Amino acid sequence: MATTGTATDSPARQGRLGPRPLPLYLTTAMLNWSGSRLASESLRNGLPAWNHALESVQRDLERQLKDSGEETAGSAAPDEGDAWRDFVAAVDRAILERSQDLLDAILIYRKHPYKRETEPAPVAWRAGTTSLLDYGTRNLDGPPVLVIPSLINRFYILDLKSDRSLLRDLEARGYRPFVIDWGRPGPEEARYHLTDYVAGRLEACLDAVRAITGQPPLVLGYCMGGLLALALAARRQSDMRALGLLATPWDFSAGSPPVAAFLPLIRPLLMLASDQGKVIGTDLLQALFHMLDPMLVIKKFLRFGELEADGAAAEDFVALEDWLNDGVPLAGPVAAEALLGWYGENQPGRLLWKVAGRTVDPGQISLPAKVIIPSRDKIVPPPSAEPLGTLLPHAETLHVPLGHVGMMASTNAKKAVWEPLGAWMEEYAQ
Repeated sequence: MATTGTATDSPARQGRLGPRPLPLYLTTAMLNWSGSRLASESLRNGLPAWNHALESVQRDLERQLKDSGEETAGSAAPDEGDAWRDFVAAVDRAILERSQDLLDAILIYRKHPYKRETEPAPVAWRAGTTSLLDYGTRNLDGPPVLVIPSLINRFYILDLKSDRSLLRDLEARGYRPFVIDWGRPGPEEARYHLTDYVAGRLEACLDAVRAITGQPPLVLGYCMGGLLALALAARRQSDMRALGLLATPWDFSAGSPPVAAFLPLIRPLLMLASDQGKVIGTDLLQALFHMLDPMLVIKKFLRFGELEADGAAAEDFVALEDWLNDGVPLAGPVAAEALLGWYGENQPGRLLWKVAGRTVDPGQISLPAKVIIPSRDKIVPPPSAEPLGTLLPHAETLHVPLGHVGMMASTNAKKAVWEPLGAWMEEYAQ
């Protein structure tokens, strides 16, 4: 059988280009740090703080500079101008040092020797650029599980490393997990709508799992994959045992997502890509989610630069960063539906989202369900995911003290997420 999931497509082998989009991150860093320089000049000239919450900080800084000037002057008359000049010079040095630290960290990442080496999984079914991978070949008689990842990020966040793999953990528990590798959209997929993916590719994967194993599977969806799993259940719940939703958004109005504010600016691009069957590139998608926390990437690379380059923590960072930078484009029609329909109009939360003409209504899904919500999730804020625990008639909700990616790839994922998920699955495996 054909296999996939080897290290041959590892970013390290091709030469790393991340973090993507690098120009955006560097520009963000310099604008942020240059703002500190401008603020120091404003303070020096006696301008009031732009934010009332910073007024006490400003007064404290002015007091410290005055005390420093008096200390330096001794018996002579203090020169507050000298203290301010020293302070501004110190800010300049800090900006230069931090800029160099960031560039050094990025270079260390790009040259890091780590390569993803995992055992390949056989392809059980394929159509176009979509593959169904069988992670349970050692467990042919185990209860089947169909795992649905996001269309944007690669599936292997679920199998990041040999010791950070939900899929291999499921196999170790006796299950036969199948996962969908959506692949990069080809000429056919570039024109796909969500209906094509759900009522076409996803239902075909469900049929393939049933045909291979002779059993209805438990279905797990992660992030955007959770919404696809919900849409699948709305159409085919009689062919499923249970439904697990991991960090799955529903109410897109919750938390006032920053992405929504920028949608009017990119609406023409999204509509053009949708009409012409073009794809929306990874860098644009990354730029949109960058707005959730503009300094996140900069801060995490600065922390990475302080690690031992050959240590386990640095390797974990590189493994995760490689996955983040290995995203795939999104079909134009899907991008328009997801960004404009979900984020812009909150169609799921308002029960206006339809797949193949049928409303996706959690209230009509009678399957046993497990809703797992990471409390530190910035991509899917907990208020966005929490309604599913109420709307699904037979749902259990679990909050875990992790982030969106951490629930799959952190050292605490196994104990906090995989073990309680596995215990719940046991009830519905037979």
